[in-house]
Amino acid sequence: MLGCSRWGSAPPTPVGERRRRAALTEGLLLAVIFPSWALAQQLTDCPRACHCSENGTVTCVNQNLTEVPRGLPRTVRDLLLSGNCIAGLQPGTFSPEPPLQLSYLSLSSNCLEWVGDDALAGLPSLRQVDLSHNRLSSFSAVAFGNSSSPIEELNLSDSFSSTSNVTLIAELLHQRVFPNLTLLDLSNNRLLSLPADMFSSLPSLRHLNLRNSSLSGLYHVDFSNLPQLQSLNLSDNALRCLRNSTVVQLRRLPHFSSLDLRRNAWVCDCRIEALANWLKESDLVPAKETLGCSSPDEMRGRPLVSLDFTDVDCPVPSEDQTQLQTSYVFLGIVLALIGAIFLLVLYLNRKGIKKWMYNIRDACRDHMEGYHYS
Repeated sequence: MLGCSRWGSAPPTPVGERRRRAALTEGLLLAVIFPSWALAQQLTDCPRACHCSENGTVTCVNQNLTEVPRGLPRTVRDLLLSGNCIAGLQPGTFSPEPPLQLSYLSLSSNCLEWVGDDALAGLPSLRQVDLSHNRLSSFSAVAFGNSSSPIEELNLSDSFSSTSNVTLIAELLHQRVFPNLTLLDLSNNRLLSLPADMFSSLPSLRHLNLRNSSLSGLYHVDFSNLPQLQSLNLSDNALRCLRNSTVVQLRRLPHFSSLDLRRNAWVCDCRIEALANWLKESDLVPAKETLGCSSPDEMRGRPLVSLDFTDVDCPVPSEDQTQLQTSYVFLGIVLALIGAIFLLVLYLNRKGIKKWMYNIRDACRDHMEGYHYS
């Protein structure tokens, strides 16, 4: 043992180094264990009837919930509430302190009837909202608050209970709270007609879906205020034609690349000439060869891209007819006003007129008597 060399053995470990190693080991254990404990604690706090996953998704689907669950985990990113019985959203429904970092919210198929003031405000990370397949009859214009909203995608497909609710949508979009909105889905709503400036406050809009919205025309809608628009879906409506001005607006949009016009009731007269000529030279309309005439009878079924307008009837455009009818109404009002003034003058001078008529009668009587005696 005395002959063993000291160079072949490990040097003794100092006490301070052993303590540092122990502290480092404890720190590593805490770094691994504490997040797992915190996550387990948050999953334990998951609301009843909901399932909370580690990736921040809270699923409360088809649970007959009548209100948004309380006590949502702070880590929630995606909240799925579809298929419940939530009839309304109270003001400040999503306004806890500190605010949730919610990015995606689905309230589809809830029989949702009303949305109150600021009901969807106070969510600084919200990007996608799905309110489809509901029966909204009341929707506050400030449901998303008065300031700019971060929302990029808004799904309102089959969301409103009647045709009159197009005004609710218009008032909501007019609030200028959607500067970042890129996708708007209004399909399967009975809109019938749209206000002229309905989309004027959506500068970032890229995709607009108006499929199956019972639209008979777009006579007053202005698309020139949508410089980022890329796609427009107008399929399954009752469109009879697109005005020349509408075609020009769409052609001038710098990023526009897709216009879906399938399954509409096209009237093939000279009003549709601009659209037909555009179809012949453009590849922006999918399945353009399938777009056919619905009337008149002799043109039924003929593809729009094959129309020859040298033999097409050109009745007075509906816009001109409307202007002509307006002129007739204005002329009638003027004539009625003149008649009323004339009658008023007669009434105010009734005594003088009566005396004048008596004088004429006496003069005629004297003349007749003189003629008789002569």
